[in-house]
Amino acid sequence: MIEYKYKARDTATGKTITGTVQAGSEKAVADIVKNQGYSLLDVTEASNSGLSRYFQGRIKAKDRVIFSRQLSTLIDAGLPLVQSLRSVLDQTKNPKLQSVLTGVIADVEGGKSFSASLAGYPDVFDQVFVSLVEAGEASGTLDTALERIANQQEKDAELASKVRGAMIYPIIVLLVMAAVVTFMMISVLPQVKELYNGIPGANLPILTRLLLAVSDFMVKYWWLIFIFIGVIVFATTKWARTLGGKKIIDKAKLTMWPFGALFSKMYMARFARTGTTLVASGVPLIQVLEITGRAINNYYVEESLSRATSQVRGGKALSDALEGDENFIDLVPKMLKIGEDSGSLEQMMEKVADYYEKEVDNQIKTISTIIEPVLMVVLGVVAIILVSAILLPIYGLVGTDAFN
Repeated sequence: MIEYKYKARDTATGKTITGTVQAGSEKAVADIVKNQGYSLLDVTEASNSGLSRYFQGRIKAKDRVIFSRQLSTLIDAGLPLVQSLRSVLDQTKNPKLQSVLTGVIADVEGGKSFSASLAGYPDVFDQVFVSLVEAGEASGTLDTALERIANQQEKDAELASKVRGAMIYPIIVLLVMAAVVTFMMISVLPQVKELYNGIPGANLPILTRLLLAVSDFMVKYWWLIFIFIGVIVFATTKWARTLGGKKIIDKAKLTMWPFGALFSKMYMARFARTGTTLVASGVPLIQVLEITGRAINNYYVEESLSRATSQVRGGKALSDALEGDENFIDLVPKMLKIGEDSGSLEQMMEKVADYYEKEVDNQIKTISTIIEPVLMVVLGVVAIILVSAILLPIYGLVGTDAFN
C-alpha cells in the first residue's frame, strides 16, 4: 500500500477538504474519496521518508484494542459492518489509523471480505488478528471474535510491558553511571592533571596516567567517539534484522542469565494465550500452531512449533509432539495432554496462559532482587577506580618535597 495525499470537494457542502489515505494506486484513491461522498480535485504520493512517518505517528496496541472493542459493540448492536466501521472511523483520533480504516472501508465496499481488507495492512493487523476476524466471519460471530481479539491483545501488551519494565531499571542505572563517568573523565580529571602539573616531583600512578590518557582522548576526539557509537548502533541494528543476527539474539533470550527463564516463561504464556483465543474462535489446530509460531516472535520456539505442526499433521497429539522439546518448559505438554484427554484443550491452554503470566511476574521480582546488588557492586567498583585515580597521587606526594 502507498500513502497518498488528496484534495477533494464535499459535494454536500461545497467545502474543500484535504487528507491522507493508503491505497494501491491513484485510481483506488479516487474510488475511496468518491465512496465518502467527495469529488476528487488532486492526489499526490505522500513522502515516505522515515522522518515523515515519525511525525505522522504510529498505531499502538491500545489503538487496536479500542478499535476492536468499539467495532464489536456496534456490530453486536445490529449495525451493518460498513456503518460500524464509519462510526469507529469518526471516533478514531490516530491519523495513521484513520488512513488505514479509510482504505479498509473502501475495500469492504468494493466487495472484499473484512478479513481480506485487513490483510492488506500487515504492519497494522497481524495474522492472529486477521485469522480471528476470518473465523468470526465464517461462523457469524464477528462481534465475539473482535472482543476476543481485544482481550488477547490487552494480555499480550501487558505481558510485554512487564518484561520491558524489568529491563528498563538496569538500563537506566547503567546510563546514569555512564553519564557520571563521562562527566568525571572530561571535567574533573583534566583539573587534576593541571593540579599535579604544578607540583614539582609529582609522579602520577599508572592508574591515574591511564585514565588521564583516556580523558585527553575523549576531550580531543569526542566527535570521533560519537561517530563510532553511531556506526556501532547502525551496524548492530542492521545485523539484528538479518536471519543470522535474529538467531543469535533469540538464542540469547532463551539462555542468557538472568533473563533466559523470564523470556522462556513469557513465550509459554504468549503461546498459550494466543492458542486459547484461536481455538475458542474455531480455528483449526494446524492453523493455530502456524499462526502462534509467528506470533511468539522467536526463531527457535517457532522452529519447535513448526516441527510439532508436521507431527500433528501426521496424526500425533500436540502434547506428544512438544514432549521433550528443549524450547518448551516440560509442564506445558503435560498440561496440554490433560486437556486433550479430557476434551478441554481450550480451557487447559487458558490455565497454562494464566499460570505462566503469574510466573512472569514472579520471575521479574526475582530478577530485580538479583540485579540490584550486582549493580551496586558495579557502581562501587567504578567509584573506587575513579576515587583512587584522584587520591592516590596525593598520598604519593605526602612526605615529599612538594609538601615541605
